[in-house]
Amino acid sequence: MTDITRILSAIEQGDAHAAEQLLPLVYDELRRLAGQKLAHEKQGQTLDATSLVHEAYLRLVGGTSERQFTDRKHFFRVAATAMRHILIDRARRKRSRKHGGGQRRLELDAVAAPQPNEDLLALDAALEKLAASDPTKAQLVELRFFAGLTGAQAAEVLGISPVTADRWWSYARSWLQAEMQGE
Repeated sequence: MTDITRILSAIEQGDAHAAEQLLPLVYDELRRLAGQKLAHEKQGQTLDATSLVHEAYLRLVGGTSERQFTDRKHFFRVAATAMRHILIDRARRKRSRKHGGGQRRLELDAVAAPQPNEDLLALDAALEKLAASDPTKAQLVELRFFAGLTGAQAAEVLGISPVTADRWWSYARSWLQAEMQGE
């Protein structure tokens, strides 16, 4: 049993100090994953990797909901999902009228640039449809796109071969693209 799995088990059993021990063990890896994801976001993003990790970590172990993690892989799968939800919530909030949702900021250099928040919301809607029909492929997309894992890393987390992960990734990308384009 790894240290992370042992600490996750202690958190499940109500050990108040276990969450303090977990953060130093997973922080660097979570921050690296968050940084990889945010590197693909639009310039001027107000959310940085540290903030994303802290918010995701609070949702994972600091919230009032009872979470049960079976092992390290399960923890990182749930972390990828939490990061996805945080980014989707921010995109929705920016799209709301209260936050200038009907307004578009125009840059002089790129007047016709695509709006990343719109693309992210379309991706989320398509990903929800994929999850309804094939949850494992949807998890693979979350791990690759939102957590920034490589194909081999995602395959390890999901417990599948890298070849299968590559095949599923190719299928999921094509399916999501067709869904987002309304084909």
